[in-house]
Amino acid sequence: MNILAVSDIKSPYYWDFFEKRKMKDIDLILSCGDLDPEYLSLLATFSKGPVLYVHGNHDSKYKMHPPEGCICIENQIYIHEGLRILGLGGSMRYHSGEHQYTEKEMRNRVRRMKLKIMWNRGFDILLTHAPALNLGDGDDLPHQGFQIFRSLLDTYQPQYFVHGHMHLNYEAESKRILNYGRTKIINAYEKYLFEYETGHFL
Repeated sequence: MNILAVSDIKSPYYWDFFEKRKMKDIDLILSCGDLDPEYLSLLATFSKGPVLYVHGNHDSKYKMHPPEGCICIENQIYIHEGLRILGLGGSMRYHSGEHQYTEKEMRNRVRRMKLKIMWNRGFDILLTHAPALNLGDGDDLPHQGFQIFRSLLDTYQPQYFVHGHMHLNYEAESKRILNYGRTKIINAYEKYLFEYETGHFL
């Protein structure tokens, strides 16, 4: 299964120089937030698989103009061809804007999902906007990661953790890929295409 992860900025490859053929081998699209709804709608129009998204901290416009043809998976486990995807959008709270959470508030979101996670025997991909604490996050409060995300990785060991929020040009040592236990962490800034091996699912 070929999965396209996108986040934070529109990729010129798909927006400025779009060609339908570029989408033909993509089976699933995951958006980590902070993208214009028109961009996601374009991807959904030509994608053969679903476009799943969580909110970034700059996605208040989605309330009035949600991306057409796309599926919000906030606080859900969405199953696509056996692949279990847990969605938790938003960033660390740094002012009164939407889609921002304190560590305690994010922890409460996860607590309310505990039965769903247990019912589905865990999840294969954790899809978020913010990173996990000390795993590719920043030093300032707006870009600080959540400890509860790290706890989810420790407990359920999903194959992938896909997030956005951290632009790769923020810091010289920013990395696209990190490995944490059995989990591969992907910073989806702009775009990243990866393959999920079919048959891995529980």
